[in-house]
Order: sequence, then structure tokens, then C-alpha cells
Amino acid sequence: MRVLLLCLLQVLAKASWAEVAAARVNGVEIEVARLERYFSEYLDAQGRTVASIRNPTLYKRLRDQALDELIDKELLWQEAQRRGIAISDEQVSAHVGEVEAASGSPAIFERRLAEAGFDRAQYNDYTRHELAAQQVYALLSAVAAPSQAEVEAFYDANRETLQGAQQQSDKPSIIREQGLVLARATLIGQREAQARQSVRQRLRASATVEIAD
Repeated sequence: MRVLLLCLLQVLAKASWAEVAAARVNGVEIEVARLERYFSEYLDAQGRTVASIRNPTLYKRLRDQALDELIDKELLWQEAQRRGIAISDEQVSAHVGEVEAASGSPAIFERRLAEAGFDRAQYNDYTRHELAAQQVYALLSAVAAPSQAEVEAFYDANRETLQGAQQQSDKPSIIREQGLVLARATLIGQREAQARQSVRQRLRASATVEIAD
């Protein structure tokens, strides 16, 4: 009887937080309102709108992807706090000022904040979290520059693909020089992508993530 009561209480507790939260990350709730706001931004970045998605399966997949990104952002923010990474008021003010200037006018900026469910203080707090998360992400996913030998080996292994992406020239020496520059950039990009994926996997592995049904 006691075990049954405990199970019932656990079910009721989950139902209670799930009414207002889409997920919990190490006990920190990601509210449904926050997910809906971010989902709109997520779609906007892809040139989509919520109203344009007619397929329920596609809608769920995109919404789940947006939630995954929010979970990663929360984990990065928590990691930044553990590492003592602090974003100053000056940094927040400078970033918000850039966003406001890009909006065209203070009135437009204020209207967009209201549409997104923010007031000034909330947006400043959101910005502080974002900047801290970005900083710790960059720190954890930093990769060493490839050696010249690694670049040359990568170029030789992917010469056809790289030459197809570079500007054409009649001189073999210029083709190879341009190719090596492209090879270095491509190799660094691949390593950075792998490092970022590794960071996300590592943070998820050590976290308690609960997603509402």
C-alpha cells in the first residue's frame, strides 16, 4: 500500500510540473512558454512559421529539435555557473544595445521584446545566460590547429572534392595552394563540429533530463 501511494505521488508530481514545464534539466524547469518562444525563433531562422507547418509529425519533430537545443543551452549555462564564468553588466548592455540598434528604433525593439514575452530586465537576464553559455561552449569545444602535414594529408585524400569547391586556375601550384587553404578551413570546421557534439554528449551523460509527455 505504501509503495502504491508513493508511485501515485510521483505520478501526480510529474503531472503537476509537466503542466507548466516542457522539461527539467538537473531539476531546473524549462517552461512551456519558454519553449514556445524559442520554437518560434527556431522556425524563423529556417524561414518557417508555426502556421505554415501542416504536418503534425513534422511539427513534433521540429519542436523536439528546438527543445533539444534549449536543453543543451540550459546545460551549458549550468556548466558556466559551475566554472564561475561571469558576464558583466557592461557586456550585457553592449550586446543588448547592438540588438536594439539593429532593430531600427527603440520603439520597434520594445515591441519585439513584448511580442517575445520579455521585459527589459528579463531580456537582460536571458542575454546574460546566452553569452555565458556561448563562452563555455567555445571553451569546451576548442580544438588545436591542424599541422601542415595533417592539412596536406587531408587535401590529398579529398582533392577532387576540394578542387571542385575552389576557384579554378591554370597553374597547378596555385590550385594546390588554394586547395590547402580550403583543406585547412574544412578540417578545422570538421574538428570543431565533432568537438561541439562531444561536449553536448558529455554534458547530457552527466545530467538528469526529464521531458514531459
